[in-house]
Amino acid sequence: MLQKFNPLNKDLQIYVKDRLYHRSEAKVSVFDSVVQGGDAVWEGLRVYKGGVFVLDRHLDRLMSSAKAMHFQNVPTREEITAAVFKTLKANEMTDGVHVRLTLTRGEKLTSGMDPRLNTMGCTLIIVPEHKAPVYDNDHGINIITSSIRRNSPAHLDSKIHHNNLINNILAKIESNVAGVDAALMLDANGFAAELNGTNIFMSKNNILYTPFADACLPGITRGLILEIAREEGVEVHEKNLSLTELYSADEVFCTGTMGELTPITSIDERIIENTGNSNLMLRLTNAFEAKIPEYSVIIV
Repeated sequence: MLQKFNPLNKDLQIYVKDRLYHRSEAKVSVFDSVVQGGDAVWEGLRVYKGGVFVLDRHLDRLMSSAKAMHFQNVPTREEITAAVFKTLKANEMTDGVHVRLTLTRGEKLTSGMDPRLNTMGCTLIIVPEHKAPVYDNDHGINIITSSIRRNSPAHLDSKIHHNNLINNILAKIESNVAGVDAALMLDANGFAAELNGTNIFMSKNNILYTPFADACLPGITRGLILEIAREEGVEVHEKNLSLTELYSADEVFCTGTMGELTPITSIDERIIENTGNSNLMLRLTNAFEAKIPEYSVIIV
């Protein structure tokens, strides 16, 4: 499911620091912290029918990540929101859009890892693209278990939505080599954490399960699905999930901004029938789609 270039994106206007540039001219300094050390935080946003979906929740996480990283001179929520809207309007984008929102520690006076070298304020980068969800939600995806473990809070807390994605990239490489769509990353104890780019859920006997958000990112879509499931009267548990439990689940699916809700049809060549009596994923997908207008911030 390799993404392809969309010709609609050939003349994108990209926001960098404080202004818009044509995609061919949009650049950051070689002294920027994102280049020097992957020292940045980010969010992925989706735009549906004139609104940015759950923008407030994404900004909450962005600000939390920036605070955890001790960024200085961070733009305000209002400034970031205005920049997002300005970028979308400049590109005449109102639907079917993914926005990559990146906030770096900013440009350094000279090469080095010391944050005291960053005296120029953060760099805000906004990349909007006409882009459909990355996975085939109708047919589902096949995954393998990666040998790469997801970081624990003892190493690099996954609750920081940072740009240091080497662990995830190595896991994705393993899935590419295996000829499947994604890789499931386990925690240090061998329990499921998340896929290389999305969270994971399973159902068994009409009960919905997802891993604790200890070694995984507590995704925005993950949180919404937990809320929606409880509203729908579904019994929900966060727990340690072993591979054995996932192999024998009634349904398994992943969630994320770029994938929405996607069925997982096999794990390590174990077929997941996704035919539970409750058909939980379909119920949750329908309820999720119904929430989109309510949870979207209209572009002004």
